[in-house]
Amino acid sequence: MAAATESSLVLVTGATGFIASHIVKQLQEDGYQVRGTVRSLQDEDKVKRLNELCPEAEHKLELVEADLTKPESWEAAVKDVKNVIHVASPFPAQSPKDENEIVQPAVEGTQAVLKACVQAKSVKRVVITSSCVAVGWGPAALAADPNKVFTEEDWTDPEKLDAYGKSKTLAEKAAWDYVKELPDEDKIELAVINPAYVMGPVINGSQCTSLEIVKRLLEREKPFCAKLNFAVVDVRDVAAAHIKAMTLEEAAGKRHLIVNQNIWMKEIAQILAKEFKPQGYNVPTANCPNPILWMTSLFDRTIKMILPNIGKVYKFDNSRMKDVLGITPKEIKETLLDMAYSLIEVGLVKKTKKYKGPNAGTEGEEEEKKDEEEKKEGEDEKPKENGDVKEGGEEDDLKKEETKEDQKIEDVKDEEKKEEKEPEEKSEEKKEEKPAEEKADDGSTEEKKE
Repeated sequence: MAAATESSLVLVTGATGFIASHIVKQLQEDGYQVRGTVRSLQDEDKVKRLNELCPEAEHKLELVEADLTKPESWEAAVKDVKNVIHVASPFPAQSPKDENEIVQPAVEGTQAVLKACVQAKSVKRVVITSSCVAVGWGPAALAADPNKVFTEEDWTDPEKLDAYGKSKTLAEKAAWDYVKELPDEDKIELAVINPAYVMGPVINGSQCTSLEIVKRLLEREKPFCAKLNFAVVDVRDVAAAHIKAMTLEEAAGKRHLIVNQNIWMKEIAQILAKEFKPQGYNVPTANCPNPILWMTSLFDRTIKMILPNIGKVYKFDNSRMKDVLGITPKEIKETLLDMAYSLIEVGLVKKTKKYKGPNAGTEGEEEEKKDEEEKKEGEDEKPKENGDVKEGGEEDDLKKEETKEDQKIEDVKDEEKKEEKEPEEKSEEKKEEKPAEEKADDGSTEEKKE
C-alpha cells in the first residue's frame, strides 16, 4: 500500500484491543497520522504498549480518552479526522446475566460515534468492525440448509442470537440505518468489515476472548477438545481489510466478509501439540463426549455459551475479500503458531522449562517421536469412535472429568432435596410426639431428636 499523505488523520476507536492494535500498527507503517481512543490514559501499561507498536513511525501516535457510554467524549476524538475506523465494542469472556450490559453500549456507542463524525464535517468515511455473526450464525441460520454458504447479503435474526451476537448485529444495523437517513449535505460513507473468528499474534499484551481457545489448549484447562468448528482468519488480514475498506472506492456502502478457512478445534489442537509438546505443553487432542460437555456447562458459563454450536459448521464466502479488497489470507498454521508463541512471549501463558521460543524450528521432533512410540507400546490400536484419539493419560482424564461433573450434579440434587425437606420438617414439629425411632429416607433407622 502506498504511504499516506501527512494530512490523512485516521481515528481508531478502542485502540488497545486485539484487532485495533494491529490496525494502528499497520496504519503507522503505511505513513498515516493516527489518533487512537482509550478509556483511560491513566492505564500506563496499555498506553506504553501502544506507543511502542511502531517506533519508526513517521508520525507519533496520538491518544485521547473516549468511552462508548459517554456520547460527549467523541466530539474531541473526531476533530479534524478524515477517516474513522470504529472497532470498539463490548466483547464478553462469558455470557452476561443481562444482555443489555453489552447490547446497549454497542448500539448506542456506534450511534454516538457516527453522530460525532457527521457534526465534525471533516470525516469522509467510517469503517465499522462488525462480525460474521451478523451475517449467519446460530442453529436457526442452518435449519433450512446445514451446508449453506453465507454471503454479505445474509443477515442473522438478532432475536436468535446470544448477547454478543445480538450486540454486533444490532450495532451494524443501527449504523446502516443512521447513515441512510442522513440528509445529502451531511452524508458520510460507510463500509463494514465482518470478520470470522479472529486469531493471530498478540501485540498489545491485553487479554481478550479471541485468545481463549489457544490459551486454554496450551494451559490444558480441560483434558479434551470440544467438537467445535471455527471459520478462522488472521488478525493481520483483518487489519489490512479495514485499511483497504477505508481507501478503496468500491468498498463504500458495502459489507465485507473476512475469512480464511474452517477448522475443527481438534485440528487446532493437533497443530499446537506438534509444535509445543516437545516444549513442555501437554496440549489435549481428544474430542470431548457431548454428555461431559453438557455437564461441564452447568458450572462453566463459557462452555454454556458455546453449546448451541457444537458440531455446527458455518461457511462464509470470501470472494469480496479477495476480489475487491485484494487480500490473500495467511496460512492457518502460521496464524495459530504465531498466536501461541505471542501468548507465551507476552506472559499470558507461562513458559515451561523446555520452552525454546518461536525460532525453535523443528528441534525436539525426534524426542516427540520417541515419546509417542513409547506410549503406543502395549496400547490397543483400534480407532476410537467419532474421531476421538487415545493419547497419554487423556482417556483417564476424561473419566475423571465425567466423575467430577457427575458428583457436582448429585451435590446440586442433594441441596434441592434438602431445601424441599425443610418445610416438611418444620410442619412435623407441630404434630404430636412420635416414637423415638423413625425410618430415614434410605430405609435405615435413625434416632429422632427433639
